[in-house]
Amino acid sequence: MSALPERGESRRAANARKRISRRPSRLGLVAGATLKPDRVREADAGFPGLLKRAWRRAEQTDDLRSFVEVLLTLDGHVPADVQLRALSAAEEAALAALCGLSWRAPAPAAPATAAPATAAPGDAAPATAAPGDGTSGDAEETVFSGEIALATSGRIVLRVPSAAPLKADGLVGGVRRVPWTRATLDAYRAQLRRAEDRVARTVADCRGWLAEQGAEGRGELLEQAKEAALRTAPFVLYQQGRQYTNFRDHNTLTGKTLWPGHPDCALSSLQDLPLELWSDHDVQLVVCLTLLIRSAGPGRVEEANGTQLTVDHVAHMLERIRVGYNAALGRDQVPPAASATVADLHELAVSLRSHRGEVARQAQLYREIHGALMHKIEKVAGPCADLARAREDAVTARLTSRLPLRGDNLAELGEALAAAPGWLAAPHGDFATGLEALVYESAAAATEAFEADFAMSRGMRSLPDLITALREERWAEICDWEITRFFCCVVPDPSAARHFGDSAAALADAAWAMSSRMQYNSWHFIAGNLPKAPEVVDRDHFVPPTIPDVAFYSDQHHHGHVNNNVRFSIRSPQSVVVDGRRFNGFVDLRLLRCDGDPFGEQDLLAAHRVSAFTARATGLVAELAAAGEQIEVTAFDSPWHWSAVTGGADPATRAS
Repeated sequence: MSALPERGESRRAANARKRISRRPSRLGLVAGATLKPDRVREADAGFPGLLKRAWRRAEQTDDLRSFVEVLLTLDGHVPADVQLRALSAAEEAALAALCGLSWRAPAPAAPATAAPATAAPGDAAPATAAPGDGTSGDAEETVFSGEIALATSGRIVLRVPSAAPLKADGLVGGVRRVPWTRATLDAYRAQLRRAEDRVARTVADCRGWLAEQGAEGRGELLEQAKEAALRTAPFVLYQQGRQYTNFRDHNTLTGKTLWPGHPDCALSSLQDLPLELWSDHDVQLVVCLTLLIRSAGPGRVEEANGTQLTVDHVAHMLERIRVGYNAALGRDQVPPAASATVADLHELAVSLRSHRGEVARQAQLYREIHGALMHKIEKVAGPCADLARAREDAVTARLTSRLPLRGDNLAELGEALAAAPGWLAAPHGDFATGLEALVYESAAAATEAFEADFAMSRGMRSLPDLITALREERWAEICDWEITRFFCCVVPDPSAARHFGDSAAALADAAWAMSSRMQYNSWHFIAGNLPKAPEVVDRDHFVPPTIPDVAFYSDQHHHGHVNNNVRFSIRSPQSVVVDGRRFNGFVDLRLLRCDGDPFGEQDLLAAHRVSAFTARATGLVAELAAAGEQIEVTAFDSPWHWSAVTGGADPATRAS
């Protein structure tokens, strides 16, 4: 099978080609001709199954606080802090009064004066008393019967005084009845009063700041927020009981479902409305999105994923980032916000963005991703330690044994490569070019060195074609290129077949599915590096990634991740300069583990060096191509993955 579509191919021929399956185990067969899928996933695979397991685990606890802590972390799958910041003001006040749990400054222990919990049919078992957990066995009278449950969104939900009973159709299991005593009620009222005062002050401040921007300025803020929602990965944000999302539920923001300007988009609906008609929720939404975007670009919005989007939450996040930046710089370069007002927080956000580049030169920025709630946290990595060096040494040893390079580390290999890059354009071993050999050997070395189930590296097949199109400013043509213009080399560890029924054929199919998805990612990001011509703006794309990330429990939402057991991962994107234009996220290295231990910060630091080496090689090939060298990557298509993974003959000769 050709790696690139034939030039001059007729539409009929192209459509016929597309109807042929490219799955390695079914090459040559018509797509969709099998009687049933090879693998059928469980109905509750991924997130629904995790929620059910977390609820069952919570039911086994002995006291209310332990019950809540299991739900907050989804039984150890996410940080409790994320769920605590997802609570509405009333729910936050209730949880603080009942359990003494809060994301804010440590609260005093809740009074041990609530009556024993009782269970209704389908409820969790009653809790036994424990000091300070809100379920004491004291005989004080119950004045209100509350409820705590786990919603299908993954959030903890509480029934508080004056609220209706929780609706069963939005819950994972039953509800846990929680009796409130007079003391609990008094603590709740005090907490709620402070929260209501805080919200009132915040809303007034937000309205005042937005009024100062004027109608034109507010319009620009809305356009900025809409563009961020459109060009950012899925997120779910809350404003008290209101949900703002571009994800799978009923969308309320521009994204994959709602086109820019759609009347159902909460931001678009504000475009021509006078400020006094904006709801308090929408006022805070626009201000908070502005603060997040101004601090680091659209990607910062994902760091609020799954939480209440309020000014005090954003202030908490910006302060945490400020402390991390100053630690990396070794001095208090970024001063704290003078106050919690929007104006002062905006000044802090702008300052953080202006210093971000300097911080990145001093230390490695990365994101920690908690897949169950799609929540991201920007972190500043510490220095490389023994583990990172050991990983890099192992990769270096394999590369020097298989490629014409010498050096004691990846930086030295890069220097050797730059001194004599010509072999990258010539055949090497079983590959048509040295670049192909380098991409494969780097991914294979990473699979071994990092004890990964899969490693993969992606890029563009024809840099000469890209350079020609760039020089002639054929932006529409670049945007119209299909994913076959890109490649991804996926190298699984043979032992990974245990996750796919011990079948080498199924392992090859999984590797190709990952390769295809990574080709799509290359296609998805490339437009974000082009000038904002109309055809580029209109084409679906995300802002290209610039910093690496390490992810935990990613096998929850993304269908491909669920189907292929992508549990723990590292992504290390790199920029490449092509004929004078920098392309962010042009190549990357990804490492996957289907089970076992998650990757850590030291793994990420070493992986980022491996991907930097591959990016340097790609940049050198781009220089050769710009000088007239014709270099094309033809490996890493479906037949290649079949042969590399199974070592078998052409599957088209085998019975289906």
